[in-house]
Amino acid sequence: MLLLRFGEFILKGKNRSRFEKTVLRHVKEMVKPYPGVVLSKEFGRIYVELNGEPAGELTDALKNVFGIASISPVKVSRSEFEEILAASRIFLNIIAPAAGTTFKVSARRVWKDFPYGSIEMGKLIATPLLQGYPGLLVDVKSPQMELRIEIREGHTYIFCENIAGVGGFPLGTNGKAMLLLSGGIDSPVAGWSSMRRGLEVECVHFYSYPYTSELARQKVVDLTRVLSRYAGVIKLHLVPFTEVQTSFTGIGQDNLIITLMRRAMLRIATALAEREGALALITGDSLGQVASQTLPSMNVIGRATELPLLRPLVMMDKSEIVGISQSIGTYDLSILPYEDCCTLFVPKSPTTNPNIRIVDKIEATLPGYQALLEAAVAGTETVSITPYGDEKPSDVIPAQAGLQEEWF
Repeated sequence: MLLLRFGEFILKGKNRSRFEKTVLRHVKEMVKPYPGVVLSKEFGRIYVELNGEPAGELTDALKNVFGIASISPVKVSRSEFEEILAASRIFLNIIAPAAGTTFKVSARRVWKDFPYGSIEMGKLIATPLLQGYPGLLVDVKSPQMELRIEIREGHTYIFCENIAGVGGFPLGTNGKAMLLLSGGIDSPVAGWSSMRRGLEVECVHFYSYPYTSELARQKVVDLTRVLSRYAGVIKLHLVPFTEVQTSFTGIGQDNLIITLMRRAMLRIATALAEREGALALITGDSLGQVASQTLPSMNVIGRATELPLLRPLVMMDKSEIVGISQSIGTYDLSILPYEDCCTLFVPKSPTTNPNIRIVDKIEATLPGYQALLEAAVAGTETVSITPYGDEKPSDVIPAQAGLQEEWF
């Protein structure tokens, strides 16, 4: 059996029950591929009866459920002394500690009608275990192995391992937001970090075919699929951005192209968020990383939307972001050398200190600008991506005559 413990939301008072139900629903989704699993819930925890299903695979999957703080593989017995002792011996045999391992037994009597107190029970179990395993050494201060015995009414749980979960808040309990997903290292990490704080995330990707390739777009589909392992299903909105992006070229303001492009993205994402009922936008901005992520640039770009703009990575170093990317499984995809629309038409010297009045004036005088934004929203395709599915955009653009993937 696996014992799942909840994280920080246990402090949420009257909302706690809602949060626990959300975690249980998420856990049910994650164990669907394992038909033998039986779930049960108790205040503050979930029990996963394995019934022959692989404990290692399930542990790896369930430790990624948001709201789960830790997981322990446990041996279960009835709450009677002789049965607890027998189960403890079996558990020790399974673990097979090496000779010389330091050892301690910690008992906790939750069921107050059990005839032995916690300290007394620890001694009553430890003594026969040490007699049966003379290679073990007692160390009550910092043992290498601590055998924990939790006595509850009906059942007692025996375990020695606490495997850390991702913690955070249950998925979707803090509302929904739109993630601007580029295909680089940062934005998938921003999406995962937001989901960990209880946000339901939908992804928005901007592509500029034929300047960006089908492989680049597929890379974003694959990244969304990795993120969906933490959510079950994620909507991906694919926005045709070519017309909007090319409208910024040839106006004599090359150093502002990135600023203009990012503001257009926020406006389109805002329209999609309002359509989908999302209450905020999420970006992978990290302060000072590139020209569009200086404080003056973020100030001017952020004014393009009235929705809250969440930047989970804004104070992180790149090494921290890369570390999370590797741990959540998006790094290897993110470093694939396919271009995205953010790398097109990049000027030699993009401004790091744009002037909001100049930017407003350019956008106000750009011919058909609002119509281009509305056309991009109208042309957006939405695909629901699942962890182990094979969903693809339905309007995959066939290679045009004379265009070859290897050119990109």
